Amino acid sequence: MPEQSSLRPAVFLDRDGTIAEEVGYLNHASRFRMFPFVAAAIHRLNEAGLPVIVVTNQSGVGRGYFPESLVHTVNELMTKQLAEGGANIDAIYYCPHISADNCTCRKPRTGMLDRAASEHALDLQRSFVVGDRHGDVELARNARARGVLVRTGYGEGELAWHSVKWSRQPDFIADDLTQAADWILRQQK
Repeated sequence: MPEQSSLRPAVFLDRDGTIAEEVGYLNHASRFRMFPFVAAAIHRLNEAGLPVIVVTNQSGVGRGYFPESLVHTVNELMTKQLAEGGANIDAIYYCPHISADNCTCRKPRTGMLDRAASEHALDLQRSFVVGDRHGDVELARNARARGVLVRTGYGEGELAWHSVKWSRQPDFIADDLTQAADWILRQQK
């Protein structure tokens, strides 16, 4: 592991509901619909020198709803569409397990972030996690990063129906990834 002083902060993004429309279990690549503002938001993070890494739970694999190859197909499609918009994803990590598997990679556990930190020399404590579920905010807390909840995907409903029960609130609530990127970039100054 590199020295702490050489580690960089990163932005960890949830996929479904944050980068793309939430459709339940995305069981076919034709159902992938990236939000139109996402490439520009990620491009701004790229320009600021922040690694952008996707971390996504894909329990549909473990449930037998779709093959693991579909996760790769959708991630390739997402990467291609982002590149066409001038945006770059530095890495993609996914958890194919169901909760009962008790793995270390399923959000809100930190396995995917720990692996990314090790492989990309990242400082999790200076990083950000952006997602549309409280589990993404919990992931940020568990990794000692800052959590941003977006209102896209499940976010609006999470806030309306569950936020009063949360022991800790997000560090920031954003309408979408554009507003989340604005806030993250302000924190970097």
